[in-house]
Amino acid sequence: MKKDIEIPIAIDVHIAIIREWNEDFLSKVWNAYIINSRADEIEMAIVVSKGFDDERQTSTMRHGIGTIAPKTFKKVEMLQEEILSLNNEFFVTFFAEGKLFEKRFVFLKNTISEKNLTNIPLIEKDGIFAT
Repeated sequence: MKKDIEIPIAIDVHIAIIREWNEDFLSKVWNAYIINSRADEIEMAIVVSKGFDDERQTSTMRHGIGTIAPKTFKKVEMLQEEILSLNNEFFVTFFAEGKLFEKRFVFLKNTISEKNLTNIPLIEKDGIFAT
């Protein structure tokens, strides 16, 4: 029974945190993005995020992203500075190829920082990829 269940591996979908200017706050902020590097679109994308460590946990946030065209990206949420000292988890589910895919991305605590910035393809801004 269980051996008959196929669990596809989600590849070419990523979560990145980008440091960018925010006109509303007149300062730089950290924003989470979902990136579809696949050759096909992904549908009904949902991102569930939370921050945690051994002693604390944030509220769980759920974001209905919808459809993401191939080789594009969409903003998920802005991260407050206070949660950067926590592990930040993003659980992504989506449909593609007529199947349900899922993948868990984690930014370990204190890894979201200016010293870890690298160029993020497609977005063409400096940021950090999740592990």
